[in-house]
Amino acid sequence: MKVTDFDYELPEALIAQFPVEPRDTSRLLILNKVTGAVEHKAHFYELVEELNEGDVLVFNNTKVIPARLYGHREGSGGKVEVLLLTPCGENRWECLVKPGKKCPVGQVIVFDERLKATVLDKTDFGGRIVEFTVDGIFDDIIQEIGEMPLPPYIHKKLEDKERYQTVYAKEKGSAAAPTAGLHFTSELLEKIKAKGVELEFVTLHVGLGTFRPVSVESIEDHDMHSEFYSVSPETAARINDAKAKGRRIIAVGTTSVRTLESASTDDGVLQGTSGWTQIFIYPGYTFKMVDALVTNFHLPQSTLLMLISALAGREHCLAAYEEAVREKYRFFSFGDAMFIR
Repeated sequence: MKVTDFDYELPEALIAQFPVEPRDTSRLLILNKVTGAVEHKAHFYELVEELNEGDVLVFNNTKVIPARLYGHREGSGGKVEVLLLTPCGENRWECLVKPGKKCPVGQVIVFDERLKATVLDKTDFGGRIVEFTVDGIFDDIIQEIGEMPLPPYIHKKLEDKERYQTVYAKEKGSAAAPTAGLHFTSELLEKIKAKGVELEFVTLHVGLGTFRPVSVESIEDHDMHSEFYSVSPETAARINDAKAKGRRIIAVGTTSVRTLESASTDDGVLQGTSGWTQIFIYPGYTFKMVDALVTNFHLPQSTLLMLISALAGREHCLAAYEEAVREKYRFFSFGDAMFIR
């Protein structure tokens, strides 16, 4: 299949630049994955009405770190932007560095008097491995001087860092938020639980894949970047029990899908495990665990649009996107939501 098979026209005005308040008042489009039928809900909190007693909602509880750092090159004083992606050893991180050409191996980058980084190596995807020299506690310094790494299509600075964080975020390590979860409030989660829906949490730390476009013509030639995931044995046992009883497993966000599918055996048993995944889900994929999905509206030609097309069919998804454009839904990270059932 070609990357261009997953293109669509999107007016720039529909790219959400800020989140709605409260979180759960964004709009919700419901897509029937079998028939392609579309329904519209005025508010995300109406998702409760679409859930059944016994359903299992699976969330990604990763926590975004303020991973965008600004510093200067030691010696020349030239400005440098560093985006932390993946920890890879004590005080070492895989990063994106701009301008990369001016940061060769051996270059020292100074952020403030407490924090420096030395470039140790280059990566396959144009990034850098850096080693930090820290005078103090690294997490505290990052929290103080770092910025939330908003996607490049968001042009307004986010005043409240917590607004790019899910209310259930727990495990630090992501370079981007699992944005489908941004619609949930604590109150909405309680209403969902009160209906008899089970809430489960897995972890996948969002990395370079979020920032890296598909640059090949044929999607089969695209290489996904590795991301770390974790599923506890207790969580796996509860989800397996629900699946065996025919209850729906509903992923919240594409990162939850990738975690569940990465940790499942070919015969549909979820493992309590952790590791690195490069899973790439596109049409033709057979789902082993996920039955339905809560998700946002994704970029044209993106791996995320390919993933939802694997679940609901490319034609159904693109038709739903066309209708969402006509109805002026808000798109991407701070935009509205879809429930594919």
